[in-house]
Parts: sequence; structure tokens; C-alpha cells
Amino acid sequence: MVVASGGLNQQRNQIVDAVVIARVLGATLVLPVLQVNQVWGDESEFGDIFDERHFKGTLRNDVVVVSSLPSTHLMKRKVNAPLMPFNTDEDWLLTNHMPKLTRHTILILRTFDSRLSKNLSTDLQKLRCKVAFEAIKFQPWIEETADRLVRRMSMNGPYMALHLRLEKDVWVRTGCLPGLGEEADIEIKNERSSNPNLLTSRSNSSAGDRYLAGLCPLNGLEISMLLNGLGMPKNTRIYLAGGEPFGGDKALKPLKLHFPQLYNKWSLAKSGELDGLKQKPSILAALDYIVCLKSQLFMENHGGNMARALQGHRIYMDYGKHIKPNKRLLVQLFQNKSLEDSEIKKKIKQIHIESPYLDLKTKTHNMDVVTFPNHHCMCNKDLKVLNAKK
Repeated sequence: MVVASGGLNQQRNQIVDAVVIARVLGATLVLPVLQVNQVWGDESEFGDIFDERHFKGTLRNDVVVVSSLPSTHLMKRKVNAPLMPFNTDEDWLLTNHMPKLTRHTILILRTFDSRLSKNLSTDLQKLRCKVAFEAIKFQPWIEETADRLVRRMSMNGPYMALHLRLEKDVWVRTGCLPGLGEEADIEIKNERSSNPNLLTSRSNSSAGDRYLAGLCPLNGLEISMLLNGLGMPKNTRIYLAGGEPFGGDKALKPLKLHFPQLYNKWSLAKSGELDGLKQKPSILAALDYIVCLKSQLFMENHGGNMARALQGHRIYMDYGKHIKPNKRLLVQLFQNKSLEDSEIKKKIKQIHIESPYLDLKTKTHNMDVVTFPNHHCMCNKDLKVLNAKK
């Protein structure tokens, strides 16, 4: 039994690893329990979001998957699995999990996000890709709803998708400030002081230091400067993924001034189409994921599980381009007030054309194949890193 924590894409990662762990142990996998996240508060179960039948059918030759414990096991003692260390490999699982599984027959796996080694045997790496890109599918009604949004975005030609990540909790977690005035900055500082456990990094770096190090999301003005520098026309249709940005319209005003054709799931949906989903953030995130996946161009703002998942999925599916801003160099450029607009545009292109991204053809050791699909996943595909130069 597996308990997957975090948001939607964090849970997807754990589902992938759970299948791999079950394969190593030769165990039957009970459909993962999705733990209610303290931030999102979504009580959706596996079958509410993912296509159970497709998941089981795709993996039928790899791992036995059941919806729930059989009646013969309901009264048996359930034992928590030992905490996995980071970079756990097959030998560790066989040495530490197998004896308990053999003795008790039911093992509960918790707190294992990102703990399984990225460098496993070839067959397990292939299984990872199979689960991530083939087995995990959203419920058909979610796919159909998202496809309607995709068609509406595509009505007047290609569109780009942008994962904003400007929500209040992002500013709180990153230790950064939104730059929307003193009142907004104070609100974020107070929220962070009240919930210090939410801060992703325990570093004592100031918000200013984090910003200069490229550790903060780009704000609306900076995003518009980046897109303008990359040569995006003003009539570019942009799908905004994510929740409501902190500051609302004020946060998006600089972006909308330069790129007025901004859309999101709510503006694209017809009246009543998304009724009942406002309290289902995981399903809303699934809609965003699909619309971003099928865009001609995707740009991440501040990394995260969704951006990493989309990067790998889009490479695997051979979909469009992916922009990963080099924020550290961009911030240095934006701080230089002596440059003319033409110089800024030129340097923005140079920054992203010459960024030292890893070459998947030669550097695959210790890389997550779900983010960087390699020859284990795509033996017949031309591997490429997608960044702003493409």
C-alpha cells in the first residue's frame, strides 16, 4: 500500500516510483492513496483523477495492480515500511523492505518522494517511462474537458502556455517578495513568519539575495521583457496555467500591456462548464497540465514538479518547444539600467542560446528519465534539450 503526498504532479512522481518499487519487490500494488495536502485541500481519490482501468491494463505485464486489499487481507496487520534514504537502489529495497513484506504481507509506504535513485537498471528505467508517459492517464472526462480548452486556444492558430507560479503560497515558500508595493510585501512577510515550515529553503538569505541569485519567480514585467526579447509578437496567444496570482490583475498588468491575449481555463470555459471544480485543485491542475502539454510552446517561470513533468512528457511525445529562463543572468540584465531596449533584447537571446543545458545524448547518468527521457525510453527518437534557442 502506498500513500502519495503533495500536489498533483508530486503525487504522479510517487506513483511512478511506487510501481518501480512494487516491481523490485515482486509485490502486488494497491492503487495509491492520495493524501490530502494542507495547502490544496483536495480530497480526490486516485480514481477521481486517473483512469484506473487504463493504469492497470497498461501495467498488466509488469506489476499486478488491485483497487483495494482483498477481503482475505483486511484483518491482517499493516506495517509501515522503513524510511527510505535518498538514492535508494534495488539492493536497499530487497534488504530492508523484502523481509518485512515477507513477514507481514502488507507494507505501507509513506514519505518516499524523490528518495528512489535516478540511476536504476535499464529495465526499471524503461518501466519508469512507461508508467509516467503511458500508464498514468487522466479520467476520460478530464481529458475531454481539457481538449475542448485546447481547441478554443487553437482556434486562431498556435498558442504558447506559461506556468505562472505567482500564487501567494509560491511567494511565501520561496522567501521572495512580489514587488507589488509595501503593503503586499508586508502581507507575504507576515504569512511567512506565521508559517515558517512553508519556507522551502531554510537559508538565511534575504529576499534581495534570493532574487539576485535567480531563485525567485519572474514577475509580470520581467516575463513580458523576456518574451519581447525572444521575439514573441504582441498578438501571441498565451495560456496562463496555475492559480490566481497574488495581487490579481495588478500582478498581470505589465504582462497584459505587452501581450493582451491572455487566457486561462476560466476565461476559456463556457458558463457552467467548470462548475463544481473550484474545490478540486488537483483536477484543475490536470486541466492545466493537458493544455500546457499540447501547446506549441511552453515556458516555465519557476520550475517545480509540473514544469519538470511537462518537460519530459513533451520530449517523449515530440511536442513543441520548451523555454526554461536563465533567471540568474536575466536578473543581472534587468538590473543594468544603462542598457537600451535593443541591447536588452540582444542579450536576452544570447543568454538563452548559449545557456549550458545538458546534452541528453551524452549526459544521462543520475538524471531523472521522467524529466530527461533518454535512450531507455526513446530508443527510436532523436533526443534534444528544449530551451529558448529552438
